[in-house]
Amino acid sequence: MITVRSATERGHADHGWLDTYHSFSFADYHDPEHMGFSVLRVLNDDRVAAGGGFPPHGHRDMEIVTYVLDGGLQHRDNMGNGSVIRPGVVQRMSAGTGVVHSEFNASGHDPVHLIQIWILPRERDLEPSYEEKSVAAPDVATGLSLVASPDGRAGSVTIHQDASLYVARLDAGASARLELAPGRKAYVHVAIGDATLNDVPLADGDGARVVDEAGIRLNSKGGAEVLVFDLP
Repeated sequence: MITVRSATERGHADHGWLDTYHSFSFADYHDPEHMGFSVLRVLNDDRVAAGGGFPPHGHRDMEIVTYVLDGGLQHRDNMGNGSVIRPGVVQRMSAGTGVVHSEFNASGHDPVHLIQIWILPRERDLEPSYEEKSVAAPDVATGLSLVASPDGRAGSVTIHQDASLYVARLDAGASARLELAPGRKAYVHVAIGDATLNDVPLADGDGARVVDEAGIRLNSKGGAEVLVFDLP
């Protein structure tokens, strides 16, 4: 079964420096029907204006994955990490017992477009840690790049949960696929472009819950960048 959440149904806030869409309840947006899906708790589609950003703030007991679509995001934290995250690089921060970090647009002229993801960890009070890696080339058989996994396989960042995140960068007319083990769920988010998920059309910003399906098939007529979560 595939349940589509259209882009226009998401929570939205425009703070001037930040234009953000929430697939699940977050901050001032609360919807009891959309509190997350499986262990996926937050999926925010953020556009941060030049010079804007999030000043130092704290997190704990959350796996935070940041995926930049366009521009550069300056990250600093109290673990001593500092870098600019750009397209082609995925960042993972395990908040565990507590971290403080800031995120700012690295450009004084251009906006930065990013997806921020929060995944519930398998246990609380883990030691905080940080990791960033280049996105691997897509698997020839599936057309997907693995960017986050529980075991760091295929050059992905390691998250403390039985979940995996893939990215499909589809040229016009291209396709990708993922088999799902029995009992597994999936969440699909179209970050850019258009896609068809198992014959169900999705537009830019649309998401879909996938339950009781043997797998997913993605196609795109005009080109797309799609996030695919394999979830318990």
